Amino acid sequence: MIRKLALIISFALHPLVVPSLIFVFLLLSAPQATSMGTWEKGYVLLMIFLTTFTIPVLSIFTLKLTKNISSIEMKNKEERLLPFSMVSLYFVMSTYFFHTKFNLEPLLIQTLVSITICLVLLTSITFFWKISAHMVAISGLLAIIVAVVIQFPGNDLLFLLLGGILVTGGLASSRLYLNAHTPMEILGGILLGFGVCFFSFRYFI
Repeated sequence: MIRKLALIISFALHPLVVPSLIFVFLLLSAPQATSMGTWEKGYVLLMIFLTTFTIPVLSIFTLKLTKNISSIEMKNKEERLLPFSMVSLYFVMSTYFFHTKFNLEPLLIQTLVSITICLVLLTSITFFWKISAHMVAISGLLAIIVAVVIQFPGNDLLFLLLGGILVTGGLASSRLYLNAHTPMEILGGILLGFGVCFFSFRYFI
């Protein structure tokens, strides 16, 4: 039962899902983030989902079908290098696309830049050490929530912040329970995701 719950949490909070969650938070829960109308927000969310989730996921399944990776779980760092490199390239291209074609507000562009930097650093670190991509992603989301709460104190986001902390802890516990990572690999992911995103939002927005 506990293992099944841990698998559900890990699946639901897959690293490629989190960028869409970040944009849902910024566009719907942080009104100061953008002046876009409802339809524009919906269109941006759709494009974010397509470029940062749908296309990368299809690419990973293609690698699995062509036997370039043995499992979509990518349990060792050697198998992660090709998929992570491909996804990093997709995120770099997506960031450039949104910056040049959509002319989004600086906060939203900085969000994409922060996410892309996390992914590129994660891929680089993977050459030497397998850290948790799940924790990089969810800690980045938590860092952005914390930064927004600090920067826009008028927002009533306390319960969302507490929820983010609980979800981050729950995901870390799930990855440890599944033996997907060691405690140090979990900590490495947290430090990378939170550090990059919090620093980016606090000092460049």
